[in-house]
Amino acid sequence: MNFAAAQKDMRNAYYGGGPGVFTSGIVWLSAGIVALLSTKQTSVLVFFFGGMLIHPMGILLSKILKRSGKHKKENPLSNLSLESTFLLFIGLFIAFMALQVRPNWFFPIMILIIGGRYLIFASVYGLRIYWVLGAVLILSGVGGFFLSNSFYLIGLVGGITEIIFSFIIIFIEKKKN
Repeated sequence: MNFAAAQKDMRNAYYGGGPGVFTSGIVWLSAGIVALLSTKQTSVLVFFFGGMLIHPMGILLSKILKRSGKHKKENPLSNLSLESTFLLFIGLFIAFMALQVRPNWFFPIMILIIGGRYLIFASVYGLRIYWVLGAVLILSGVGGFFLSNSFYLIGLVGGITEIIFSFIIIFIEKKKN
C-alpha cells in the first residue's frame, strides 16, 4: 500500500478523523463546563476518563456516518496514529505535575500536546486542515499561559475549536467522496 492509498484508507475508514475530533471537542467542552461549575479535580477526571472514550466514540460516529470505522490491516499509518497517542500520555503526566503547583497550566499544556498531535494527523489523513487545527490549538495553549487566569477557559476554547473543525473536516471529506 503506497502512502496516498494509506491516507485514503484512513480517511475513508474514519470520515477524515472528523468524528474523533468532534468527540474530543465534546470531552474538552465537558471538562471546561465542569471546571466552571465544580472543581478543578473533577474537571481533570472528566477530561481523563472522557479522553478514554474518544477513539471508541469516534469509531461509533464513523459507523453512524456510514463508514467502516476500521482501516485495512496492512495500513502503515495505523502505527503512526498509535505511536502519536504516547504523546498524550507524556502530556498528561506533565500537565498532572503542573496541576500540583500551577493548576491553571493543566489545560494549556494539554492543548499544546493535542495541537502537536493534530499536526501529525495531517500526514495520517492527508488533510492539511489538521495543520490549521493544530496551529489554532497550539496558539490557544500559548495564550492560555499568558492571557488567562481562569482554569476553565482553555477547556472551553479547546472544545469549541475542535467541534467547529470537526464539521469542517467532515464537510471536506464528504466533498471528496
